Amino acid sequence: MRVEVYYNLHKKCFSVRALEGENKGRVINHTRALTLEDAKFVVREGGRKKVLEEQRKNVHAFVRGKLVKSVTIKDRGTATYNPYRYSTFVDKETEEPVYESKAVFMTNYTAFKKPVIEYDTSSLL
Repeated sequence: MRVEVYYNLHKKCFSVRALEGENKGRVINHTRALTLEDAKFVVREGGRKKVLEEQRKNVHAFVRGKLVKSVTIKDRGTATYNPYRYSTFVDKETEEPVYESKAVFMTNYTAFKKPVIEYDTSSLL
């Protein structure tokens, strides 16, 4: 199933919104971990501008992809997004933009202070 996933600041977990089927456009799950294939990292510029103007966060950045049970990530990179610093998702170490990847693992367990988005750098689309 194709979905888009964003970090829910209020619930401190990921919200999963369906992009197809009878629940298209609706949040179908809240979870602390999930995997996606053929993922695209999306930032809506209009929403980002609104954040910068109002200094108040809104849902404008997410990862779209096919929800799967597991993925194999050969070469791990960690993606991050901060609307005040970047206009796209970026690699946490290099700060290079990240737009797509064949495999993504997203998690937010209590041991982590912030959500972790790992992606396969060897399979960038």
